[in-house]
Amino acid sequence: MQVDRVEVFHVAMPLIYPFRTAFDNTSTVESVLVKMQGGGLVGWGESAPWSPPLYSPEHAGGAFMMIRDFLAPRLVKQDIASGAFLQERLAPFKGNYFAKAALDLAWWDLYAKTRNEPLWKTIGGRGPVVEVGADIGVMDTLPQLLAEIEKALSAGFKRVKLKYRPGWEVNMVEAVRNRFPSAVFHVDCNSAYTLKALPMFRELDRFGLAMIEQPLAHDDIVDHAALAREIKTPVCLDESIVSPVRAEQAIRIGACRWVNIKHGRVGGLTQALEIHRICKAAGVGNWIGGMLESTVGQGFALALATLENVRYPADVFPTSRFYREDLGEPALDLSGLSQMTIPDVPGMGFSPHEGRLKKLALQKATVK
Repeated sequence: MQVDRVEVFHVAMPLIYPFRTAFDNTSTVESVLVKMQGGGLVGWGESAPWSPPLYSPEHAGGAFMMIRDFLAPRLVKQDIASGAFLQERLAPFKGNYFAKAALDLAWWDLYAKTRNEPLWKTIGGRGPVVEVGADIGVMDTLPQLLAEIEKALSAGFKRVKLKYRPGWEVNMVEAVRNRFPSAVFHVDCNSAYTLKALPMFRELDRFGLAMIEQPLAHDDIVDHAALAREIKTPVCLDESIVSPVRAEQAIRIGACRWVNIKHGRVGGLTQALEIHRICKAAGVGNWIGGMLESTVGQGFALALATLENVRYPADVFPTSRFYREDLGEPALDLSGLSQMTIPDVPGMGFSPHEGRLKKLALQKATVK
């Protein structure tokens, strides 16, 4: 399939309220959308590294420039027969996983449309219904947090992720577990700690958490392996897993029992599928995360969440959770208790609303 034209958009999407993590208090999510044309069809991709390079070394403005100046010109007028070939075309450029992901995702959306089937079916998923969970950021007070958890559990969510950072730590988890003794929780540290915090992580063992997500440095696997040997709670890697090679290395040294797959962080759907294969073969569980993308980006997370080795509810959220009006359409909502259903249309199922895209775009470029 020849790629005839690529358009790239750098957008800023205001949240209803700030989302507070260990690395930032975010009120606006910046992402990059790609519109890829070929064979008379259009595919869309979205990657959200956010504005400052705090989650990863990338940021949305830089990803926009990389796609416009270096990556998209490697694909336009080329016959891209597979995701693997697309990745080979982009491989000379080191890193820049979020930028590469936007192009890779758009190609997969386009490819599924050429097959006239939903993307989840193209990648071998189990079906259109996906289990999702709740994700709660750092709150001002414990009573506020407990009230939010109460809402999530009352709504039927099967698990709750709690953001965790210095000053919002063991006492927070203890209060949560005392109030909800049988609910499924895990904590997400977003790389906030070092091995010096080992005594604190040992304390967490008494709360029966499903996992501790990315406790140590964003680019580390060695210290995570040391931590995993010292605690009972499973370690999940997120930021550290940026490629299939890194996933294989982390598993080989015992750095994790879970891997969170985010299609943006790992360079796209092609790489995500390979990481899933590696984890499945090694008996390491997967679950699917996101970066608060619009429904365009979340459509790919939903597709990935249908894969066989995904054993934990995904971080995919109803539109109303973070946005008054989503950039993409249709809006996302629950289709059952802790479930979402992927639209029964060719491709990943979502596309930008033209008017909202124009309103929220900070930059736009065309490569043809």
